[in-house]
Amino acid sequence: MSASLIDPRLAIDFCGLRFSSPLVLLSGCVGFGEEYTRVRGFSNRDVGAVCLKGTTLEARLGNEPHRVCETPSGMLNAIGLQNPGVDQVIRKILPTLDFSETRFIANVSGSTVEEYHEVTRRFDDSPIDAIEVNISCPNVKEGGVTFGNDPRMSADVVRACRRATSKPLIVKLSPNQTDIALNARGCLEAGADAFSVINTLMGMAIDSERRRAVLGNRQGGLSGPAIKPIALLKVHQVYQVCRAHRVPIIGQGGIQDGRDAIEFLIAGATAVGLGTALFYDPLICSRVNATLGDYLTRHGLTHVGELTGSLATDDA
Repeated sequence: MSASLIDPRLAIDFCGLRFSSPLVLLSGCVGFGEEYTRVRGFSNRDVGAVCLKGTTLEARLGNEPHRVCETPSGMLNAIGLQNPGVDQVIRKILPTLDFSETRFIANVSGSTVEEYHEVTRRFDDSPIDAIEVNISCPNVKEGGVTFGNDPRMSADVVRACRRATSKPLIVKLSPNQTDIALNARGCLEAGADAFSVINTLMGMAIDSERRRAVLGNRQGGLSGPAIKPIALLKVHQVYQVCRAHRVPIIGQGGIQDGRDAIEFLIAGATAVGLGTALFYDPLICSRVNATLGDYLTRHGLTHVGELTGSLATDDA
């Protein structure tokens, strides 16, 4: 399905950017936007946006192996933000992307507030469409988890990034915290334009025969269908903060098909993110688009935006 064939009822406005579909390919799952284009039948035109791999100021080699571990209904990963550094991404990678296919969103990571600011500043002077701030990465030993789980530190990072760019700023929230709504409120006041909800949950796998952690980093981020109920709740909680301000949310966490995507929209998401499912079903996007279109027709809806936050109240 090419962009011209996507049901026009699926097009959305996201922070002033037109997405041809509410589908977003998630950071870390599609490399720097070109990896899945090598798969026959795959096209970036099937989605509204692609989030590029997490990028830091300097190049990172990432964590020691093992980096990925399959779990019941899910996957643990501890890649460790391996990337060539922001200057390489801007000079060597961005020029290879076809910005006529879809929107491209940079993902900014760092170990200090100053690093977040500097990486964001450099992306501001690039063709990238928006910037996602990763304050919640659970598979590195410094930075992410600390920033993402402390509302004050989260706001400090967002505030620094806001000073560095005029591009739409999307904050990726951690589920590994006491009150995600409180954190969202602080990030909103600090200058966030949108949210990604949620990042992976912290998890661990153990080899009982060797009595050792399976992942070289010991802990990693759990994704996949196992986290979907948690993700739905977190999206709905953040939506309570966002709805009055019309702040959009990219809902994500365990989406396997169109019905999952619809549930996230009903919970409060404006767009929905596909990640782990791509590893075993790289052609999922066009089928999710088709399911969304069929649902709109069956329920007499004229636009996918009518689903956002449409969860029935107890007294309905």
